[in-house]
Amino acid sequence: MRQALPRVPKDRIAVLIGAKGATRRELEEAAGCKSIQIDSNTGEIEVTWPEAGEYDPVKALKLPDVIKAVGRGMAPSRAIQLLRDDWFFEMVELRDHVGKRSKQQRRIRARIIGSEGKIRKMIEHHTGTEISIYKSTVVLVGEGYGLASARQAIEMLAGGSEHGTVLKFLERERKKMRLEARAIDYIEEKPTSTETSDFSGLVPGLADVATRRNRRLKATQVDPENEEEVSEMMLLAEDEEVSWEEE
Repeated sequence: MRQALPRVPKDRIAVLIGAKGATRRELEEAAGCKSIQIDSNTGEIEVTWPEAGEYDPVKALKLPDVIKAVGRGMAPSRAIQLLRDDWFFEMVELRDHVGKRSKQQRRIRARIIGSEGKIRKMIEHHTGTEISIYKSTVVLVGEGYGLASARQAIEMLAGGSEHGTVLKFLERERKKMRLEARAIDYIEEKPTSTETSDFSGLVPGLADVATRRNRRLKATQVDPENEEEVSEMMLLAEDEEVSWEEE
């Protein structure tokens, strides 16, 4: 089966092929396809898959995202993580926020990257995502919850939010993720003892008191005309005795 993949910009073709085709072969092996054909002049890509049942269809669905990520500036070694079941692709178009003006796009890119790349690294650290900025686009790959937080942080910066505001937002979201990770998924019910309650075992002598109370309660329910029940009730237990006193 043949599948057409997204075309990559000409300046990213060499990166996708790699030295002596090493990157292309790595992608073929990771995806489980027969071959990936890349036109070095146009950037058009076509992949050939084995027969049905001989490859992972999920990877076939995810491979186009890997190609798009590489085409938008992400290193192949980072983009290839998209083939994992729990990693996904997001792309933010800066033109949706500042229009086609190249000067405004450069300004927004600088805000997202930060001095020496500190802001981008901070977003990646708090959300566990990989971020690549290429021309007018920002590509993000990562797990679901963190990916959503990273995208919102990028859109906040593109919309004019201060760095401090965005970092506080990321810290709150990170705390939420930690709390959810520690949440109890289920409650285990302990079997109830038929002899004494758990509380009775914590207080010395309480279990004996409960036993005597239950015995007296049973005695009050004896039918006085039933000689057998009366005889059984009159028998003294080991912890009972009869004492006589003169008035």
